[in-house]
Amino acid sequence: MEFKLPIRKENSNKSTYGRVLNIAGSDYMPGAAYLSSVSALKTGCGYCYLCSTERVIDAVAAQTQNVVFVPQNKVQNYIQDADVIESGCGWGTDIQAVKMFSKIIDNASVETPIILDADALNILAQNEFDQIYDFTNKKFEKLVFTPHPKEASRLLGITLEEVLSNIEQGAKKITQKFNCVTVLKTHKTFICSPDGRTYTNNTGNNSMAKAGSGDVLTGIISGLISQGMEIFEACCLGVYLHGLCGDIAKEKLTEYSVMAEDLISSIPCAIKKYLSEIM
Repeated sequence: MEFKLPIRKENSNKSTYGRVLNIAGSDYMPGAAYLSSVSALKTGCGYCYLCSTERVIDAVAAQTQNVVFVPQNKVQNYIQDADVIESGCGWGTDIQAVKMFSKIIDNASVETPIILDADALNILAQNEFDQIYDFTNKKFEKLVFTPHPKEASRLLGITLEEVLSNIEQGAKKITQKFNCVTVLKTHKTFICSPDGRTYTNNTGNNSMAKAGSGDVLTGIISGLISQGMEIFEACCLGVYLHGLCGDIAKEKLTEYSVMAEDLISSIPCAIKKYLSEIM
């Protein structure tokens, strides 16, 4: 695989590398907000704005000084200025999460890349499709869905076993139904685009089967998109780098002891290794 990493210019500033708006976390899952935000920054975005509850913001602020915080009642302004929107990591599916999902749909431009992960996908699957996502009046052009197989089964209304029996078919069905790039996460993650392009990933290992790994992937993909990468290519390279992070971390820590934070710590080494592979 030879997708080019975004070019870093000598004469540049933080605005050159894009604004990620990460709408993530809930009072009982603050870690998802931290992981998805910091991984976007580690991958190279210029800004990461985190919109969440006060409790989550306090928790994340105690761990990093690099994230800009956005109160939930101000999110509309930031939605309109974002270069990419991350949504769903650690949300839960209560009424407040549903309202936040609706704010994104109501306020985002159809041209803004939007990544739907985790509970954003579960909310979409739980609700009547046309109640929360209006195909007729608003057709988003740059959607990314990042389900694991159970989330994929909910989106398609089929069993988990049916998804697992044919991962490629399941991903393609999601892409056809929602007109999105689908990143269906398994031990060999499969990616497909509405224009027919596909990619099967070959990095990663079972040490990554831990809570938080998917949040890191969402952040990596967001960080690449914010720097101007084309959506499908950003997804493919993001999944490849994410798996490479897992391989690097496993080598150091064994397959038992890798945690999501270790994947973030491995992002610089993964980028460096990838650059050496394609040169």
